[in-house]
Amino acid sequence: MIRSLKYDYYKFPGGGIENGESPVEAMIRETQEEAGLIVIPETVREFGYVHRVQKSDTDPTERFVQDNYYYLCKAKDIVTAQRLDDYEAEESYRLAFVDPETAIKANRSVKESPYNPMMFEREARVLEMLMAEGVIKWTTE
Repeated sequence: MIRSLKYDYYKFPGGGIENGESPVEAMIRETQEEAGLIVIPETVREFGYVHRVQKSDTDPTERFVQDNYYYLCKAKDIVTAQRLDDYEAEESYRLAFVDPETAIKANRSVKESPYNPMMFEREARVLEMLMAEGVIKWTTE
């Protein structure tokens, strides 16, 4: 996962889909940029997506609509340099191999950030689903 050292939360690598890019291509690009991990394309499998519709935090007449796609995949055994956007660098994004329970607890304990708390809860719930389905098998070895 990606850890924001500034606000102490965890997120899956991701971001906007660029023109002409598929959701899978965006995931592969964002994973390399944010985590420094190189996804092996032939291992990518769909896991699901979250469709979010929410009232604007600033304008009660507007709605925020976002689709978040989640994939399972493998990465090469090397970590390359991150290529972070300015706000990602300012938050000190770091690749983190983290116990899912630790990430869930951290996300549910975020006190200050410029983001809507539902972002942290969404990632916590996806982690819980991955654990419940046996996709994540965490060991301390």
